[in-house]
Amino acid sequence: MIIRRVAPLSAAKVFATVYFFIGLLVGALFSLASLGGGFAGRENFGGLSPLFGAGAIIILPCVYAVFGFIGMLIVASIYNWAAGIVGGIDIQFEPDVNRP
Repeated sequence: MIIRRVAPLSAAKVFATVYFFIGLLVGALFSLASLGGGFAGRENFGGLSPLFGAGAIIILPCVYAVFGFIGMLIVASIYNWAAGIVGGIDIQFEPDVNRP
């Protein structure tokens, strides 16, 4: 099997979803770091205010999703161009003996 073309919009939607969840994780970590500063009795703990921590869990997933979408749209388009020149990626699969 040879992958000759990747649908850029389809791949970009998948990557936007993946990057959204990565951004959610990163936002949660920023939020926890900000919360830790609040418990330490400091208003500005290492440059992270409690307001930034609350905003990070909303803003970072959206920013990650947008950049993931745009980045994958560009990468898939470049792949299609390169695959047209060199012929794509050759992938070999073994049959699954457990499936009928």
